[in-house]
Amino acid sequence: MHKKSFFVHDRFETQHRSAVGSAGLFKMSLSLPEKNLSDHESAKFYQNKRMQTIVCVQDFLFIFMSLLRSAATISALTMLSRITGLVRDMLIARYFGAGAATDAFYVAFRIPNMLRRLFAEGAFSQAFVPMLSQVKATESKASQHNFIDNVFSALALAVFLTTIAGVAAAPVIVYCIASGFSDAPQTFALASELTRWMFPYIIFMSMVAMGAAVLNTWKHFAVPAFTPVLLNVSFIACTLFCIDWFEEPVKALAMAVIVGGVLQLSMQFWALKKKGLMPHFTNPLKAFRHDGVRQVLKLMVPAVVGVSVAPLSIVINTNIASHLDKGAVTWLNYADRLMEFPTALLGVALGTVLLPGLSTAFNLGQMERYNTLLDRSLKIVFLIALPASAGLAFASEALTAVLYQGVNFLASDVAQTALAMQGYAVGLLGLIAVKIVAPAFYARKDIKTPVKSAIASLVVVQSCNFITVPAFAHAGLALSVAVGACFNALVLFVILRRRGWYKPEGGWLVYMLRVVVCTAVMAGFLIYIQADLCWSEMQQDWMKRLLLVAGVIVGAAVTYFAAMIVCGWRAQELRSAARD
Repeated sequence: MHKKSFFVHDRFETQHRSAVGSAGLFKMSLSLPEKNLSDHESAKFYQNKRMQTIVCVQDFLFIFMSLLRSAATISALTMLSRITGLVRDMLIARYFGAGAATDAFYVAFRIPNMLRRLFAEGAFSQAFVPMLSQVKATESKASQHNFIDNVFSALALAVFLTTIAGVAAAPVIVYCIASGFSDAPQTFALASELTRWMFPYIIFMSMVAMGAAVLNTWKHFAVPAFTPVLLNVSFIACTLFCIDWFEEPVKALAMAVIVGGVLQLSMQFWALKKKGLMPHFTNPLKAFRHDGVRQVLKLMVPAVVGVSVAPLSIVINTNIASHLDKGAVTWLNYADRLMEFPTALLGVALGTVLLPGLSTAFNLGQMERYNTLLDRSLKIVFLIALPASAGLAFASEALTAVLYQGVNFLASDVAQTALAMQGYAVGLLGLIAVKIVAPAFYARKDIKTPVKSAIASLVVVQSCNFITVPAFAHAGLALSVAVGACFNALVLFVILRRRGWYKPEGGWLVYMLRVVVCTAVMAGFLIYIQADLCWSEMQQDWMKRLLLVAGVIVGAAVTYFAAMIVCGWRAQELRSAARD
């Protein structure tokens, strides 16, 4: 019965349900046969125990490899998104440079983007995904669709009203986020106008976030991971072909935002309809009275507080940056975009797969599987994030020069952006780890703990600003964010351990020492290889600089993993599942 179930078409769900039974089988396999059995009965007994042990190992191996395959799919598509994003940023930097117009655009774009992260991908997803996982696991298909329809209708009304209010109050919002622009009336007016243009983006992206949550819960990860590519394609096309349409060229970027939102929502709806999960609009007033919607709203209240901490920190930091040198907002944006590359590839990819998996494991009482998923993910994070942090810090000027420097993005802009990257790099491990540790709480419907930790991290960030900004200007803002991210991740990790919700598996100390030592070796390689290179002076020979930077990056990666192999690493964090 068990062996047949392993090969059915929905075997991932079957493995979820069988994990607890497998753990019991494993314990049974360690028991001894009853006394006074014949030789034939004893042989049959041991044969059964061997089969039970094999099935147990298969279960745990399949669970972990499913996680790995899903994360690999998301990482590959996210890689495509980040590559097209880099092309987009390269073109924008070369066409628009770093000045008042780009500062105005990035402030205006930050407003709907911030609300998207706050209400759509943030608080809403954290409340909706655990509820949807529970409904999927315990209720009929009709109830599942009814729940999705009501949540869709309630969300649509909420974001529509928010958009109307945002368009009407655009100047007030811009002043709250970038009060430094008030000293430059043209920049302030441009930022207000761009805000009105782009505020409807939150409607499209809120619907996209809900569609992604549904598809991810049904284990369809590809389309949600691909849709950001469409926004980047829209930016690239509008930058290349639509600049001449506007008296103020930067308005072409605002047009790209709206076109990209329409394309993303269209693809998401196509995928939902194809999978038979397309939500249907119902009376939004009745939707708000639905028990499931009320439960989501109840979970959202503390989540909004928690998720709003990061946007609030962004608002404060953007406001501070608007009072610094012209171009500071743009420098920080480009540095942040480069930091998002490893954060999205690893943190978002694993976090997206983890939340439904952890939620399902917790709802079915599979605590061993819950712990295993978390432990394996943290090991992968530590393996990649620490050397990535060192690489971004020590190769910041090389990456910034080869990606952004051009006619309008000068060597001085390269230097300032590289400084911001170095500040952000300090906290890369924390930024990624939070995306792994926080879902461990969300899966248990414990949103209050991450909220409290996030609030504490906000206090840490703004306290650091009093020291770092006077000392390092805009780079000090990046450094404060990095310190806050590490603080947040550490606090959540300690709480998980103290509550007994996570117990690290064996080998962590040796594993950490290997990663730290090999990261130091890689950092030494980067310092040595770049000692006589000045990347900003190679602008006239762009291809040579590109090949040199690529060679340095590949050399750093080879150095790191070669050092890991010399230290005895053999990818055991991936294969250990087969030996459990």
